[in-house]
Amino acid sequence: MASYLLAGERLVRAVAPGGELEREHLPQKLRAELEAALEKKRKGGDRSSGPARLVSFRLIRDLHQYLRERDSTLYLHELLEGSEIYLPEMVKPPRNPELVARLEKIKIQLANEEYKQITRNVTCQDLRHGGILSDLGKEAAFVCTYLGSQYVFTEMASRVLAALIVASVVGLAELYVMVRVMEGELGEI
Repeated sequence: MASYLLAGERLVRAVAPGGELEREHLPQKLRAELEAALEKKRKGGDRSSGPARLVSFRLIRDLHQYLRERDSTLYLHELLEGSEIYLPEMVKPPRNPELVARLEKIKIQLANEEYKQITRNVTCQDLRHGGILSDLGKEAAFVCTYLGSQYVFTEMASRVLAALIVASVVGLAELYVMVRVMEGELGEI
């Protein structure tokens, strides 16, 4: 959470000797804290210690309170022109290797379970395309009935109708067998 302000040039000039805040006769303690915060330099040019000229919000509130009490014509928003809220860089703690390994294991297990769920009703037979052997029973029943019915019926329509009836009965029988096999497979799962 932000608790510092990166002071802009306007605030630095106002606090400097001869600046706008000198006319306000700031209390010695407040002036000393502001000057100390604004004159802070990085130790040895080191960026890890954070940027220079960081002023705490508490110090800014104290300055604002003092200016209000004195009914000053110098307003805080004018002094803070060009300043920015300082958000320190968030350092993420290193992840526990044991936790990472457990998470990876769980991800793999979940992926395997999802794959099994998706492929549970998939068989190695391709039912969509219907190979030669899969429809052989229906086709053979139709052909045999059609050719055999020429000795019984003389009209073409009667022969086709008889062939369709027999092919439908064979198809229903195959459907019955397929359902019984699937019930057996579902019972095993």
